Amino acid sequence: MTIAFATSTAFRTFDEDLPLIQAAADQRGIDAAILSWDDPDVDWSAFDAVVVRSCWDYIERRGAFLDWARSVPRLHNSREVIEWNTDKVYLRQLEAAGIPIIETRWDIAAGDDIGSPGEWVVKPTVSAGSKDTARWRAAEDVYAHSAQLTAAGRTSMTQPYISSVDDEGETAMLFIGGVFSHAIRKGQLLEPGEGVVQDRAGRETIDPRTPSSAQRDIAQAALAAVDTVLGHPADLLYARVDLVTDADGSPIVIELELTEPSLFLPHSDGGALRLVDAVLARS
Repeated sequence: MTIAFATSTAFRTFDEDLPLIQAAADQRGIDAAILSWDDPDVDWSAFDAVVVRSCWDYIERRGAFLDWARSVPRLHNSREVIEWNTDKVYLRQLEAAGIPIIETRWDIAAGDDIGSPGEWVVKPTVSAGSKDTARWRAAEDVYAHSAQLTAAGRTSMTQPYISSVDDEGETAMLFIGGVFSHAIRKGQLLEPGEGVVQDRAGRETIDPRTPSSAQRDIAQAALAAVDTVLGHPADLLYARVDLVTDADGSPIVIELELTEPSLFLPHSDGGALRLVDAVLARS
């Protein structure tokens, strides 16, 4: 069997999961290749499975990335899932399906009601790694940031900043082959008053975390909602559900990462082998 793990030239060396995935494939005797998704010389049809990994440069050219996904047979996750999940407007559909998300306002303009949480987060709906994202304390900064995004033809999201992140951080729940694998804690990333900072990777802190039963329930419900929204089983090879704790103590969904999420495999026990085995099981 042959498996291709799709990455990007710019981010391949930053992906801490890839060496573990390659080692796991070697351990299983699998012929695995790590290739850039936009390499024109790659024949993707030659592989028994193509697994999307750190294609983190797609946000600058989402159209080209989706064209590539449509052209690749035996792609995981599927082209349909990727097309749906690479624009965070999908949160509207999750909310309509009954999944608790952070209260979100879309494409706000000067004078629109943005509530009074004290702090807000503004970001584009097509983004990764907190790019073009900022935490604001002044409403005028919120309006200006949203206006800048919409003027560039992008959809903006405005959300109240969830204060529990400062101490508790975020919880990322990782699922492989539809089964819960492991969870991690991500420390606070956005600093108040710093504005838009494009590279925050160096400040990220990651630790293993044991999720609560409430977090596990919400994560499972969010994944089940994908099937409802798409109208058929999504058949997800991998998934990451990012959660924070609301003011009332309940978990709410920040994002549902089904395209190219870091799986934080260095912080798991056997996660890379589980991923390779899940690919084998469906091939």
